[in-house]
Amino acid sequence: MKKSKSGKKLLASLLSFGIAASLLGGCSSGSSGSKEDSSKSEAESSSEAQGESLTVKGGEGATDLSMWVFVEIHGQFYAEMVKEWNAKNPDKQINLTVTTYPYDDMHNKLTLALQSGEGAPDLCDIEVGKFPNFLKGTPQLADLTEYIKPYKDSIVPSRLALYSKDGKNYGVPTHVGATVMFYNTEILDKAGVDYTKIKTWDDYLKAGKKVVEKTDAYMGTIDTGGLNNYLAVLAELGSDYTTEDGKPNVDTPEMVKAISLFKSFKDAGISEIIAGGHSDTEEGFGEIVAGKFASVIEPLWYMSRFTNYMPELSGKIAIAPLPVFEEGQKRSVGLGGTGTVVTKTSKNLKLAAEWLTWAKLSEDGNIQIWKILGFDPVNTAMWTNKEVTHDPENKYVKYFKNNPFDVLNEIRDEISLIKSNEAVPSLANYLCTTTFNSIFEDGADIEKALKDAQEQVELELG
Repeated sequence: MKKSKSGKKLLASLLSFGIAASLLGGCSSGSSGSKEDSSKSEAESSSEAQGESLTVKGGEGATDLSMWVFVEIHGQFYAEMVKEWNAKNPDKQINLTVTTYPYDDMHNKLTLALQSGEGAPDLCDIEVGKFPNFLKGTPQLADLTEYIKPYKDSIVPSRLALYSKDGKNYGVPTHVGATVMFYNTEILDKAGVDYTKIKTWDDYLKAGKKVVEKTDAYMGTIDTGGLNNYLAVLAELGSDYTTEDGKPNVDTPEMVKAISLFKSFKDAGISEIIAGGHSDTEEGFGEIVAGKFASVIEPLWYMSRFTNYMPELSGKIAIAPLPVFEEGQKRSVGLGGTGTVVTKTSKNLKLAAEWLTWAKLSEDGNIQIWKILGFDPVNTAMWTNKEVTHDPENKYVKYFKNNPFDVLNEIRDEISLIKSNEAVPSLANYLCTTTFNSIFEDGADIEKALKDAQEQVELELG
């Protein structure tokens, strides 16, 4: 079966959003989850300094808190959590004004405000790829360690570590971002493949050969503009693409092995470069809907991409742990994310911190994160609340062939951490605009391409 080459090189100018936001921070592109109705009597919308604002008012004597976000639906979640807080805490009422700014504008605005010591909000969302910039030197963010403590035992540890420095927690996570395999069972059934039997990458290769032989689809995607495939495998190997002290670390045997795996799939004809260079693009969605690929590797936040942009595949997509090289290796890694902070300049720091940690870490808050945002919650206590996780009316429960939380509970102790630090934006830029294209499009030697990447990023970072 003859198949054409469809890869596209991503422009470097897309880095600021497409890589830093979408690839590193899965919940930051604005397409995660459905838009819930926020037209309640307590809420008022307005425009403020080119940002859209939503205000939720508490009772008499309520404390005013301001918050910045870069995804509108995040603001709707926070508005809902203020309403619940006010109902439960008559003596600690909050008036919350949430302002949504464009991604780059908000992060730049926050940087300037913290540097000048003026104009910062009480609370703010910070995308995971940007977070290391706010931990440089002495962080101008409140230490939330004590406020997180009541919930810590139920929280996936790697997600707290992502927003920490020197043993102190400065950010509150939004989701786990557990990376899984999404299988198109309609394609697999035609090929006589049972996805539940795919345990190793050798199993995946054998299944892929059946798919290519018996259908018009490829087994999997090759991403030239995305990192998730390679980081997932790198985590299985117990490695990372930066060192403990935040230096680039890509010319390693583990990184060579991770990329070689996907190169072997392409050479075997079971995988191909996806349009747009990444499965989280409009072009990528189109090819997945058209049945070009039988599987996609993405974090669980990608569920919202299916429900929002690929409704035609409802009832056909199953979720499963990633294959591994050898059984016993960890089968998932948390990718993407948003850490929410309280700024040091907040005049109501204690109340802001108390509300924030309750809103995002309590079981009540995590139920709403699932219902409103469609994310895999960081509080594992909620994962066994079947009244919520298996609600037959939930749109994600309806869409997928199996339940996302059944998979989460299976891999709950296998979710690794890929660090986010100051080297990551430069690494992501070079890998996704140069290295992957040279390997998968131009046939460059993998070891040499990674050595070049290491040298170039080290030179850039000084």
